[in-house]
Amino acid sequence: MSKARTKSEEKRVLIQQAATKLFCELGFAATSMEKIAKEAGVSKQTVYSHFGNKDELFIDAISCKCASYNIVDLVNDKLDQPQQALTVIATNFIELLLSQDAVEMHRTCVAESISYPHVSRLFHAAGPERMISEIEKVMAEFVKRELLKIPNTRYAAVQFLCVMKGEICMQTEYNVENMLSASEVAAYIDNTVVMFLRAYQLD
Repeated sequence: MSKARTKSEEKRVLIQQAATKLFCELGFAATSMEKIAKEAGVSKQTVYSHFGNKDELFIDAISCKCASYNIVDLVNDKLDQPQQALTVIATNFIELLLSQDAVEMHRTCVAESISYPHVSRLFHAAGPERMISEIEKVMAEFVKRELLKIPNTRYAAVQFLCVMKGEICMQTEYNVENMLSASEVAAYIDNTVVMFLRAYQLD
């Protein structure tokens, strides 16, 4: 049974949700703490009591979005089965990337990367960099358990995530009309996991 949220925790969630919505819709520069407070239905002072500044709130919004998909947590009991674990990770990773918030946030950061480069750096640290670090730990665990031979676990994590993005993510970024079906995406994931494991199999 989950513990009921306190009033303070409820307000924090409302602020996070409002911030994510506005960052996606308006972009980082046009989103103010005042607008976030209004959207969340709280005072600006309440927003600042939970988050010291807009950068901190932006990072938190991205981190919470990533955490909500449990990319790695779901495979803690499957680490003795690399194929099963990596399939679960890939499936949840693609689901995250295709979510409306993630797509809009990515577009926002790319659009503002020249005028507001620190926004893209914040996004990279809270999103992609965090994801790479989590997957790298999984790769290291495979090595520790002598299930795979991976000379550089960070390279392997980056390779896995980049290859997994595949055609479906390109289609989403370019707003292609005829997208791959769910069954086609699943087949791509299965095929790519097998290819990845073959590359790092034990001698």
